[in-house]
Amino acid sequence: MNTPVTSRRSLLKFGAAAAPLAALGLALPGVGTARAATAPNGATLRMPAEDGRHVRTFMAWPALRSVWSYDLAAVRRDIANVAYEISRYEPVVVLARPEQAADARYYCGSGAYHRIDVETIANDDLWIRDFGPTFVVAPGAVAGVDTNFNGWGKTGTTYYQPYQNDAVAAEELLYRYGVNRIKAGFVGEGGSLETDGEGTLLATESSLVNPNRNPGMSRGQVEQELKYALGQDKVIWVPGLAGQDITDCHIDCLARFTAPGKVLLDKPGPDTDPKWVAVYEETKRLLQSATDARGRRLQITELPGPDKKLIRGSGKEFLSSYTNYYTVNGAVIAPQFGDRYADGLAYAILQGAYPDRRVVQLNIDGIASGGGGIHCATQSQPVVPPAY
Repeated sequence: MNTPVTSRRSLLKFGAAAAPLAALGLALPGVGTARAATAPNGATLRMPAEDGRHVRTFMAWPALRSVWSYDLAAVRRDIANVAYEISRYEPVVVLARPEQAADARYYCGSGAYHRIDVETIANDDLWIRDFGPTFVVAPGAVAGVDTNFNGWGKTGTTYYQPYQNDAVAAEELLYRYGVNRIKAGFVGEGGSLETDGEGTLLATESSLVNPNRNPGMSRGQVEQELKYALGQDKVIWVPGLAGQDITDCHIDCLARFTAPGKVLLDKPGPDTDPKWVAVYEETKRLLQSATDARGRRLQITELPGPDKKLIRGSGKEFLSSYTNYYTVNGAVIAPQFGDRYADGLAYAILQGAYPDRRVVQLNIDGIASGGGGIHCATQSQPVVPPAY
């Protein structure tokens, strides 16, 4: 286990001196800590929509054969392919254990192809969306929210996997990049947070209002901490489903904002377990009656999933969700599952939702076999809005 970074240095108070330097990308002697999403000038630091401009994308190199077994090589190839494709549009930084950094550089083509760098920060798995920082911005300022990753609350269950390095990676990453740190007042993951960038957050109760993350906290208490740390005005809750996958049903596999007031909803494909069909139906019903932080009714577009029978080697944990796509500067990076009709339909729907971007579909069967997707394997650092 890594020594927590807090024991190796003194942390700066989150204050006026630190944020402007971080906003300019300059190194700081430490990172600030706070719970409130407020910039030094008093502006609210807010989690932006993912489709805004990015400084870079963070990814992580799959580290443990004990987690992936004989699939590790295939998963690493998928991660390298995703990193390569993203690097055509924006810089990529891949976190890797020091002893695995050379392999990560070799497979990702660091320095040989596009803009891919490997940062030696110890990690346990590839799901940086969940254990990495969630960035918040205001005019002239940026901070990273550390959501206190606890391995999805799976200690003592069959889903447990090592997460000691992942648990401190967000703090170390923010320190390396000179970005102030906000320590959230809740336990959660980046995949459980979906925002329109205008103060509306989508979330599942199953992944946040859950004693395996936030024991003793009511939905109202969790909601207040979400608003506080992420600068949100309203949370639209859907029930989700606890205990049936490692994440307890993250929102980023279920519903995504494509613009304020517009949501893509994952519609299960043929041969989907009825319990997940029920999750979709309940989510659709609730979203149809919901309004966002500005009082708008939501426009819902369904994104049908593939027929699992047409996906080679897909098992119980395989994530066959097109909704787990990732937006980059000028493109949408989305999965492709081998169901030609569903892949084509997903391409058309995503292109319609993002007409000014190129839709790029990739085979990620290795990653998907572990219950995640492209969005789960990426985390964006947004461009800081200009100061007033």
